[in-house]
Amino acid sequence: MPGVIVTNPPKAGPEEVEALAGFGVATVHEAMGRTGLLGHRLRPNQQDTRVAGTAVTVLSWPGDNLMIHAAVEQCGEGDILVVTTTSPSTDGMFGELFATALQRRGVRGIVTNAGIRDTAELRAMGFSAWSAAVSAQGTLKATGGSVNVPVVIGGQVIRPGDVIVADDDGVVVVPRERAAQAAEKSRAREDKEAATRAAFLEGQLGLDRYGLRTTLEDLGVEYRTYEQHTGARA
Repeated sequence: MPGVIVTNPPKAGPEEVEALAGFGVATVHEAMGRTGLLGHRLRPNQQDTRVAGTAVTVLSWPGDNLMIHAAVEQCGEGDILVVTTTSPSTDGMFGELFATALQRRGVRGIVTNAGIRDTAELRAMGFSAWSAAVSAQGTLKATGGSVNVPVVIGGQVIRPGDVIVADDDGVVVVPRERAAQAAEKSRAREDKEAATRAAFLEGQLGLDRYGLRTTLEDLGVEYRTYEQHTGARA
């Protein structure tokens, strides 16, 4: 399959990436209007880790990691490698040797809807990975593909230079043009949640804070005592 390797694509600025790095995936997703989430199938290889970086994208043939080798050259400080395949694949396309090369270049992690392997080694070296599968199945290096082109994971388009935020809850993509706005909205959401948390600690109920009693009433939900509901005698 023919392909292309695009060099020097535009990227979100490092200050925008660092601003987004301070927020969890759920916060960023909600702040952007519940968009950008790459689905529930991508699971972290590690725990208690949050990273943010600019996407270097890879489109590979299933069972072939040639284009990951090509992508390493295009990666730099603050990037996150994003790998997908032309059809579904669970093969272990990425492992400790790739991570060693990428870590040397300042790459912060990998996101793939294919498979990874050498999971213990990745954790030991502190290289973050999110994948749809873990598999020892090896791959070839024989088929062309593309680097730094738009790819799709979980129904979301990821372009080179977009911001990837990943943590224990999953992975979200922020279009590079919206990075500053997303960070601002995420901060506002965190401030709002902090006020709500304080109210809950004081004993306030979500039913009252969010005005949900009226919602229940409008939906016809009734309060009844146990005796009224079952006809049982007290």
